[in-house]
Amino acid sequence: MNTARQPDASAPAPAQAPAPRGAAFLLAQIGAHAAGRFAERVATLGLTPADVGLLRMVAGQPGRSQRALAEDLGVVPSRVVALIDVLEDKRLVERRRSIEDRRNHELHLTAEGRQTLGAVSRAAAAHEDDLLAALDPDGRAHLLELLERVAAQQELTPGVHPGYRTLAKPAAKRKD
Repeated sequence: MNTARQPDASAPAPAQAPAPRGAAFLLAQIGAHAAGRFAERVATLGLTPADVGLLRMVAGQPGRSQRALAEDLGVVPSRVVALIDVLEDKRLVERRRSIEDRRNHELHLTAEGRQTLGAVSRAAAAHEDDLLAALDPDGRAHLLELLERVAAQQELTPGVHPGYRTLAKPAAKRKD
């Protein structure tokens, strides 16, 4: 004998939660989608999005100190040391002793780092083209203007992804 309960045809259907709506949800949804797709693209170059952001920051201000980079990112200096270690291991960034203050290291892209950043730029352009394919050039320009206004009003640091504050620490290197 089957004791499974059959649904009561006279009972009202369970209420469906309304689909999320609004600009904030769409920004989060598109942002998460865009971030995931970008991560896939740069992974083919052996990079993470965090690596890309750091490469761009070092390229934008060659010779900046690790401490200055930490301040710009809003993280503790020891965190930047670990992040730069990864890029140095990949031979994309090099530390040079500061001539002005030998206690500080200046950060510079290597030749390989500059080549890699060129490949990243091409991947980023293709990513943006794919992501915004539904918009014509005027629509893209208008969207960019609106997003820049929102970011400025929210006092977000231009060019700095807030995710650096929540990045997991890289795995410790094994000493064999």
